[in-house]
Amino acid sequence: MATARADEEALPLRSLTTVSVPDQVAKEIRRAILSGDLRAGQAFSLRKVSAQLGVSFIPVREALRELEAQGLVVIRPGKSAMVAPLSHDDLHGIYRLRRQIEPELAGRASALLTKQDIAQAEKHLAVFADASLDIDDVYDAHHAFHQQLLKPAATEWDLRILEGLWHAAERYVRLAFAGLDSDPNEPDRRWHTHHALLQATLTGDADTVAVATRQHLDDNEEIALRALDPIAF
Repeated sequence: MATARADEEALPLRSLTTVSVPDQVAKEIRRAILSGDLRAGQAFSLRKVSAQLGVSFIPVREALRELEAQGLVVIRPGKSAMVAPLSHDDLHGIYRLRRQIEPELAGRASALLTKQDIAQAEKHLAVFADASLDIDDVYDAHHAFHQQLLKPAATEWDLRILEGLWHAAERYVRLAFAGLDSDPNEPDRRWHTHHALLQATLTGDADTVAVATRQHLDDNEEIALRALDPIAF
């Protein structure tokens, strides 16, 4: 009986818009995972997602395949899908790959940034200091900020791989900073951290930018590790 009642409870998913249904389904499930509304290790059925979002099984299957490729979901044949567990090995693997790609790419991109690129990066940066915004908006700006600094030197494959790594890393970053999001000083800290990275990028010196980018990744991984220790699977 307990299982039946639990299955009847609504999942923490919001209604969809009409644009690109598989993408919308993936975006909404991803949001629920990254925000922690769908917890690491939590199982959920394709049937339940389809019914709650008002779509057929087909776009849900497509969305789950995309999310599995990003390391956010585990598809188990004959069973419910499951939110991928959080683990030290997973976190280390994500940041090991990011360190292999981002510092070198950021160094090369720094010499190619246009005034428009810099202005756009500063626009994203300003969002970090706005305490009135929803935390999902802040993380969207965070994603866009880092992409803006790398894009001039990035190939489509670079961006495709990094998109997956960024989404996978965001679960850990959100976990690490969840206790700080309500701190009134957190927006300023977030802004200063990324402003320092932008200033290093504006030197146009590849070695300086690579060192700053690597340090940024190291710092985030260390903070995420401390938050992960009590709950890792």
